[in-house]
Amino acid sequence: MSDEKKWYQSPLSERYASQEMSYLFSPQFKYSTWRSLWIALARAQKTLGVPITEAQIRAMQAFRENIDYAKAEVYETKVRHDVMAHILTFGEQCPEIKGVLHLGATSCFVTDNTDLIQMREALKLVRNKIIQVIRQLADFAKEHAHRPCLSYTHFQVAQPTTVGKRACLWLQDFLIDLHDLNYCLDTLRFLGTKGATGTQSSFLLLFNNDHDKVKKLETLIADEMGFSQTYLISGQTYTRKQDIRILHILSSLAATSHKMATDLRLLSHLKEVEEPFAEKQVGSSAMPYKRNPMRSERVCGLARFLISLHENPLYTAATQWMERTLDDSANRRMVLPEAFLTADGILSLLINVTAHIIVHPQVIRRNLEEELPFLATEHLLMESVKRGKDRQHIHEILRKHSLDAAHRVKEEGKPSDLLEHLANEPELGLSRDEVFEIAQAEHFIGRSAEQVEEFLLQEVNPVLQQNKDIPPCAVSIVI
Repeated sequence: MSDEKKWYQSPLSERYASQEMSYLFSPQFKYSTWRSLWIALARAQKTLGVPITEAQIRAMQAFRENIDYAKAEVYETKVRHDVMAHILTFGEQCPEIKGVLHLGATSCFVTDNTDLIQMREALKLVRNKIIQVIRQLADFAKEHAHRPCLSYTHFQVAQPTTVGKRACLWLQDFLIDLHDLNYCLDTLRFLGTKGATGTQSSFLLLFNNDHDKVKKLETLIADEMGFSQTYLISGQTYTRKQDIRILHILSSLAATSHKMATDLRLLSHLKEVEEPFAEKQVGSSAMPYKRNPMRSERVCGLARFLISLHENPLYTAATQWMERTLDDSANRRMVLPEAFLTADGILSLLINVTAHIIVHPQVIRRNLEEELPFLATEHLLMESVKRGKDRQHIHEILRKHSLDAAHRVKEEGKPSDLLEHLANEPELGLSRDEVFEIAQAEHFIGRSAEQVEEFLLQEVNPVLQQNKDIPPCAVSIVI
């Protein structure tokens, strides 16, 4: 047995999340970003007059990706401080930078700013995958905009809709998530260089009480790391309210995904719409015929986990003491990566599913036709009254026929024959052809098809046009 199989590994990184998302929260990305921040700090300080040489900066850059993890572990065992361990490791690799490395900074300069960089890049990856889901659902909704199907309220038969209209219910929620995510990205703020308690006192001392240089230092670093805004006010850390905002977006996406996946599971039971099923896929080890909607079930399972994580940053923000406390550290090391890896796993599944949704038109039509006669009775009542019939008398006739037909369906197991009986009912004053014409499905879907077309034109297509340069996301999922 290989060593890596002897110990617990997170299913998120091993089974569900993509390599791209896993890399963003990997030690390599994290610690190389720490070094990027130290390089940016030194470069900005040099620009503002601190005696740091170009040779020292080049030396730092040469070792930005080359991290001696074994040495860092040894140092952390001794000093019990991960940032200090990496400062010592970096300094040992580049002795010429020891005197200027981390100058004026506190640990949160690298830890918090790196968290923000990781989450910014992770949000971009989530955004791109949401857009891919929207693209594919939009194609599906357009294709099936005019296909009538039963709708359900309380999972009981209700007025018909169309397959495309139902897909637009899912689409609309993903659009809301996308808009919220874009707003968060646009307003994401960098911690910057705030010092031990957020007062920037150490940097003010470094620049001989020159406030403009202290502010310029922060601007230069933020610009280099790709942020247009920094927090003007902070303690040692950026406000944990920002984590709440980000986790809210991810948990909201989880709710959207759970709703859609649940609908697919119910539709699979009805045999109307199914997720893709591979040629060699096994639905059950005991029941060979089973076609369980395992992708949708997995989406629901991951979504429940992600929804539960949203509560965590609320507690973290609520329990921060004064300018900071360290009980958020171990907590955030787990919550933030796992939230993003879970969201990524959910979206990979949905990309796979929405690219190959299976529709069974004949089953949809059969289910609809079984219920349409009952749904048509109100229309038949109105048409009969328009021709001079007594409303209460016709209502009673329709009621009796409906109850008799329902009895035959439920108690005798026979198919619904209500429409045939109504077509032969002389009291209605309607011909056989008129009865069957009134009961056509297309007369009961309202503006479903038009709503789909208007929604795609006015709300979905502009978003897709704005993001047309984002390439399709190729996903690989473990079955």
